[in-house]
Amino acid sequence: MTPPLRGAIAGCGFFGQIHLEGWRRIPEARIVAACDTDLPKAEKSAPSAFDDLERMLDTVNPDFLDIATRPELHLAMLRIAAARKLPVICQKPMATSWDDCLEMVRVADAAGIPFMIHENWRWQPWYRVIASEMAKGGLGAPVSYTFRTRKRDGAGPEPYLLQPYFRTMPRVLLHETLVHHIDTARFLFGELETVYARVRKVNPRIVGEDQVLMIASHQSGLNGVIDGNRFLDLAPDSPPLGDAFFEFEECALQLTAAGDIFHVTPKGANLLWKNEVAAGYRGDSVRATSRHFVQSLLAGQPFETSGRDYLVTVAAVDAGYRSHTANAAVRVPTKEEIEKDL
Repeated sequence: MTPPLRGAIAGCGFFGQIHLEGWRRIPEARIVAACDTDLPKAEKSAPSAFDDLERMLDTVNPDFLDIATRPELHLAMLRIAAARKLPVICQKPMATSWDDCLEMVRVADAAGIPFMIHENWRWQPWYRVIASEMAKGGLGAPVSYTFRTRKRDGAGPEPYLLQPYFRTMPRVLLHETLVHHIDTARFLFGELETVYARVRKVNPRIVGEDQVLMIASHQSGLNGVIDGNRFLDLAPDSPPLGDAFFEFEECALQLTAAGDIFHVTPKGANLLWKNEVAAGYRGDSVRATSRHFVQSLLAGQPFETSGRDYLVTVAAVDAGYRSHTANAAVRVPTKEEIEKDL
């Protein structure tokens, strides 16, 4: 039996801990070292602890690096890993600017290292079930879709208690949260052509936006809606962070706030899939994402969300902000157009 890959993680904060919980249940890999500027956090996270990334990588010589820090650090950390020819999985957002995102792909390409963005939403089991149902061909062609994102952690005098740095970010809801739904829309329905977005700040205690309404138009002609805010709950604890509705020529699929899927026809709604996933983060999607990374590494296969492919998702987010400024639909660059910038 092949021994598990030896991984190292950079960043042991809120979401780093979610990464670590998932890694502990992946048989093909184990985290042998952790790095954080708060050394006690690293000491609680892995057998070997460091407060300096270069020292950790040179001491431990792992098989891969998981970057789970804030996005402004991602490019610099990728450079350090690339200099040591280490495969990298990097938490989203990819970076804080378009230029940095492009540079991350250039750095990985120049070093010849596998590079994946940790985009977990498309790995939530309800979306994998919906993709499977679409592949069977019995639903008919897609007609429209709506994602509604809700969570009441952005309201009140102290919003985003688990991630308080959200309060000072100039771009928040679209950049940090709805990027997930844009990527999932690409996964389910193919590439985007244009987006039209309106953004709004409701809570005066934050810098960026906390409400977004976006119309996403796909190259196929399909239109969908992505509607999000973080000052209302659809359920006490909604695994999908909201709900969704997908219409097809023959029927519809309804994703509830509980993560259940209903098959909807004029005769009524029948339960298609019940969410009974109790482990991990939001349907155990973080574990599924990390395991995809490891299994793809071992098999020498491409990632679903390689750094290069994920540039299209980043470009769609950027187009959303530009759309709000222009009060007009903005075209999303194609993969071929983005390639010219690399």
